[in-house]
Amino acid sequence: MALTFLQRKPDSGLGNIRSSPSDPSRNVDWVLLLLQMSLAVIGCFVIFSASRTKQVDPYTFVTRQVVFLIAAMIAMVVVMSIDYETLRERSRFFYGVTIMFLVLVNVAGAVSNGARLSFDLGPLRLQPAEFAKATVLLALAAYLAEERSDEVSYPRFLGGLIMVGVPTALIIVQPDLGSASVMVAMAMGVLLVAGAKPKYILLITLMSFATVVAAVVSGIVNRYQLRRIEAFFNQDSNDEVLRDFIYQPRNAIRAIATGGLTGKGWLQGPLTNARNDIPVQWADFPFSAVGEQFGLLGCGVLIGLFALMLLRIWRIAHLSKDMLGTYLCAGVFTMILWQVFQNVAMTIGLMPVTGLPMPFISYGGSGLIAFSMMLGMVQNVHMRRYR
Repeated sequence: MALTFLQRKPDSGLGNIRSSPSDPSRNVDWVLLLLQMSLAVIGCFVIFSASRTKQVDPYTFVTRQVVFLIAAMIAMVVVMSIDYETLRERSRFFYGVTIMFLVLVNVAGAVSNGARLSFDLGPLRLQPAEFAKATVLLALAAYLAEERSDEVSYPRFLGGLIMVGVPTALIIVQPDLGSASVMVAMAMGVLLVAGAKPKYILLITLMSFATVVAAVVSGIVNRYQLRRIEAFFNQDSNDEVLRDFIYQPRNAIRAIATGGLTGKGWLQGPLTNARNDIPVQWADFPFSAVGEQFGLLGCGVLIGLFALMLLRIWRIAHLSKDMLGTYLCAGVFTMILWQVFQNVAMTIGLMPVTGLPMPFISYGGSGLIAFSMMLGMVQNVHMRRYR
């Protein structure tokens, strides 16, 4: 009997505890997860260093960020546990809820600098525009995946354009031009992968530009937003009106410039750690905190981690079993790429200040949870590539 037991096949009987190689739980991309957690941890250190001298309690913002991170990981695990085909079936519902919240925030959202961006829930702020990035991507990917063709048709292209255009217009009305630009970039990335012709992409660009111009002319974009753009083109101006708008990015550039090759050391940067020369640095300009304290090498490591993350997402897009998974990865890839570029560029004075956060690094619960959910969708595609 002992010999019989030893010769029994490993997949027979109740004693088998091995799962199939195609089991989703065995196909998590641990490298991508490690990159995500590394960036999130770096973000907590950056937030602490940039905010500790600006609050009565130096741990206020970093404590909140840790709580946000726990919530983000739970949200990501939930998204990973649900087959993305099931998420596809619910995409219209999520899209409808998103539109409802974007309308509500324009009507009853908290006003900050003339914009209605969030619902204030005590110490927490819920920004529908951040979650819209995930739900609109899911809806667009599901819609385009219905057409089994190497090249998206013109009617399908227009349908996708309208699907993205409605929430983007509602975000512009808030006004939040930074988040609106992310939605446009996401649409262009997904449609390009879907085989849209170059003239279609040009059409998106022209329509986006026309929408922004119309918003400015009609007065939807408030004076505060326009001052930011004006300050970008007049960075050396001594105009009293533009002074406050130039002050923040000018000092962010100084912080990076004085960091040199290796930086001034952890918690040793005068602009970041001693004074309030860069207001809201922990949310808008975390890259300047890295530059001053860890120098060019620290900035290079941070950008390198994002580059590796993008390579992993690109790889998963190629491994996807279907176009739905490829579109989801393409959208997440484009949004992370655009937000990192925009945040770094506005910090070093190459782009206007839009307040667009750096994923996983900047302070903020809505953005952290939303991007964790999106990486959860990418993991979802990787985990179920054999099914």
